[in-house]
Amino acid sequence: QVQLVESGGGLVRAGGFLTLSCAASGSFSGINAMEWHRQAPGKQRELVATATPGGGTHHVDSVKGRFTISLNSAKNTLALYMNNLKPEDTGVYYCALYDSDWRPYWGQGTQVTVSS
Repeated sequence: QVQLVESGGGLVRAGGFLTLSCAASGSFSGINAMEWHRQAPGKQRELVATATPGGGTHHVDSVKGRFTISLNSAKNTLALYMNNLKPEDTGVYYCALYDSDWRPYWGQGTQVTVSS
């Protein structure tokens, strides 16, 4: 069984910063990629950023230059450094892990609220 535990969410004013963390544990056959997704109230879950063990990263346009994803493959941890937060960044942030067979695993999510 694979467990992903997110932490670091909270309430912050626009322009502020937060750091999200995700710790993966359990039995899984390697990591192909890890991602952060978010779901705003009344909207579908959307991809925020992707990281691979080889060091590759991808950030969606809406967060480029403000968010940075970081994967520590040795520790199976994932971080999301979020700067210059905007009210539209509000939502539940989920960590996802894709194992060597591309099976997805999800965390329970952590709430991020940005006030204007």
